Amino acid sequence: MGDQERGRRRPFTAGDSAHEPNAKLFRGQANSSASRTLDPRNAPSPKDDRPSTSRQTAACETNTPRGPATGGGNGSNRVQKRMDRFEIVHTRPVEVVSKVGKEGAPIQLLSNYFRLNTTPKWRIVHYHVDLSPEIELLRVRCGILSEHAAALGTGYLFDGKQLFTTKKFEQDVTILNGKSKQDIDYTITIKFVGFISTAEERFLQVLNLILRRSMKGLNLEQVGRNLFDPHAKVSMREFSLELWPGYETSIRQHERDIMLCSEIAHKVMRTETVYDILVRSSQNPARHQEEFRMNVLGLIVLTDYNNKTYRINDVDFTKSPLATFNCKGRDISFVEYYLTKYNIRIRDHRQPLLVSKNKDKAQNTNANELVILIPELCRVTGLTDNMRSNFQLKRAMADHTQLNPARRIDRLRTFNRRLQTTPESVRVLNDWNMKLDENLVEIQGRIISPQKILFLNNRISAGDQADWTRYFRDNQMFTTPRQGLDRWAVIAPQRNSRDLRTLLQNLNQVARGMGFQIRSPRETMIYDDRTGSYIQALDDCARIDPQLILCLVPNNNTERYSSIKKRGCVDKAIPTQVVTTKATQRGMSVATKIAIQINCKLGYTPWMIDLPLSGLMTIGFDIAKCTRDRSKAYGALVASMDQQQNSTYFSTVAECSAYDVMANNLWPMMLKALRQYHREHQKLPARIVFYRDGVSSGSLKHLVEYEVKDIVEKLEAEYQRAGSTTPPMLAYIVVSRAANTRLFTSSKQNPPPGTVVDDVITMPERYDFYLVSQAVRHGTVAPTSYNVVHSKIRLSPDQIQKLTYKMCHLYYNWSGTTRVPAVCQYAKKLATLVGTNIHAIPQNALEKKFYYL
Repeated sequence: MGDQERGRRRPFTAGDSAHEPNAKLFRGQANSSASRTLDPRNAPSPKDDRPSTSRQTAACETNTPRGPATGGGNGSNRVQKRMDRFEIVHTRPVEVVSKVGKEGAPIQLLSNYFRLNTTPKWRIVHYHVDLSPEIELLRVRCGILSEHAAALGTGYLFDGKQLFTTKKFEQDVTILNGKSKQDIDYTITIKFVGFISTAEERFLQVLNLILRRSMKGLNLEQVGRNLFDPHAKVSMREFSLELWPGYETSIRQHERDIMLCSEIAHKVMRTETVYDILVRSSQNPARHQEEFRMNVLGLIVLTDYNNKTYRINDVDFTKSPLATFNCKGRDISFVEYYLTKYNIRIRDHRQPLLVSKNKDKAQNTNANELVILIPELCRVTGLTDNMRSNFQLKRAMADHTQLNPARRIDRLRTFNRRLQTTPESVRVLNDWNMKLDENLVEIQGRIISPQKILFLNNRISAGDQADWTRYFRDNQMFTTPRQGLDRWAVIAPQRNSRDLRTLLQNLNQVARGMGFQIRSPRETMIYDDRTGSYIQALDDCARIDPQLILCLVPNNNTERYSSIKKRGCVDKAIPTQVVTTKATQRGMSVATKIAIQINCKLGYTPWMIDLPLSGLMTIGFDIAKCTRDRSKAYGALVASMDQQQNSTYFSTVAECSAYDVMANNLWPMMLKALRQYHREHQKLPARIVFYRDGVSSGSLKHLVEYEVKDIVEKLEAEYQRAGSTTPPMLAYIVVSRAANTRLFTSSKQNPPPGTVVDDVITMPERYDFYLVSQAVRHGTVAPTSYNVVHSKIRLSPDQIQKLTYKMCHLYYNWSGTTRVPAVCQYAKKLATLVGTNIHAIPQNALEKKFYYL
């Protein structure tokens, strides 16, 4: 894909994502009756000669671990045993007295939250349960306890050992008697442990399990971690897809209330199976195994018989569904197992077996567990790269997934109304004395005033929509090379010579208006558009030591693009600009964007913002996985070099492990940026704002306890080594784009750019705020969550919020605001380029240039 194609679109996605929903922190009760007989971690497994360090699970019921059960007046209903660990991570710095800002125009907002109302004396009681004689099977323990459902209270949760209910027995130790179906007498000892405080993690776990139980009354199906409505699916037969609408929900303590966050989600279900991919791969007999592996490894698949999702980690071509495994003391083949268990007849007995390695730490399971799957029983989920680039498909999906505020509010209220009126859902909530408020929560936000955009000889307002594209033709860029672009080269196929002439004319015309002098380049015409021809021509052009090499290509070809970028960034240390011939037909608007990119790739700045702070360094960091080797990832760090003085940036990349949630090489990268700053200004920055992207909610505690602490200690040591008389003033801010929070105006519109919310729906244990930094034309805007986990910067909440909003105006691939600060967007762009195209560390000579745009 050409550079101008990659940069011309907004760097954020408006509306709902049509991809697979992000995994959430909560799980609900077990699935349908089919899933109760086959645990998600215990799909059938054959006998195998794999190393003993990996354990394959068996499908027989005697060896199947069971999930916890929930009980009610009519008996017990199973709940997933292994609840996700819901950690309340206290990250609010002790010196922060108030996190609420005061400046800005007030605005009344609605959000996708409902308050949870309970009775005044509502509480959850925790008991420990022992049975004598001891029973190993969880389902038997649950069955015996369910005989006393009336005594336990109208609603209870039981995981085999721990019992949660709203009823407090008179005695701390209660003895009950039970009898199994085999007529064996049992003694049930229930010991009072205590009341669960609302501040405890278990309290929120229980609330979310209760909510999942109530949502089951809506006839939703659990797929992965969320609930979807297959009965309301949208069929897209021309693309072999189905869209399942559903909900992502979570309950937790917010500033003053316990609230339910409910977000509209969509699951992309492909109608093809893995077996269909196998058939297509078999059309090339010489490489069918290699091609099949390449197409399926890493895919997320759904098995309809138990509504579970798995990631495919391996393919076993040495075995077929005729292979046997031990179940209840006898060997049984997969063919026979599925026929007797699910009445499913496997058609092809020669297909290979799929292997899924259970690495779900949230389920608290053995990470070496292997799950064996049958290709024809696995439906593929998600979108391929070709689907993502299909404009017709994206437009068709957007009609269903990109809900405007009015439609989203209506869907949320319908969801609430169904929970309040469906008998089964109402019974569950009543059993626990819980009630949801019928209205979306109301919030008062504030609007930060529009920012000033600085050109060379002019200052203009970004406007209410934070878009200053129309001002470029009349203003000169903030900084440009003094001699202009006077030593550069272009490479193009001979048959595209006319397109090249058009492009060069347009570039010269728009560049003159922006104060950027572009001289005639050295032209190298090639006979064809093969990758090798471009690389050979690029090597020839490199002999004149050009400032930049522009390659005109006839179409988007990933292999050719990657080869050009790798040769320029890794081998030659020369910035490259890839332009498609289609872009030359779009006139001056695309030529303007290309001219801006070229100026940036030379190390210069098209515009700046009005920044009152001097001596400030802003840093962005993000991680992208390597597409060639899934065990590798690349971390990218981008830092500003005092935007009041020289308005330049520094970037660096390092390889890291894809399985390490923390970046162990973060400090060496940050140290390089600090020393570059010192070389340019003869001193270290007075203030540093570190925007840390790429952190999952489950990694937050580890980041605060290890990464932040390590950075703070080493930063202080570096300032002492440099002889600085003042300690470093650092703010460490975790940036999250994955938050499910949505904001609407009271008139059911998107809030304007600059809208800040720092109360009501924020977390009491955090110094956090939500910021809407961009305008969207379609769908509902998604605010970005900022969590200040370390603050020694001596800036007020208003100042940090304003500074963050200012930083969203400096992404030079788009003449408008971005969803995250520009340094984060640059870091993501750089990490993705290296992990997807280059697969190697670029040369140090490019560190001061935006070669990755």
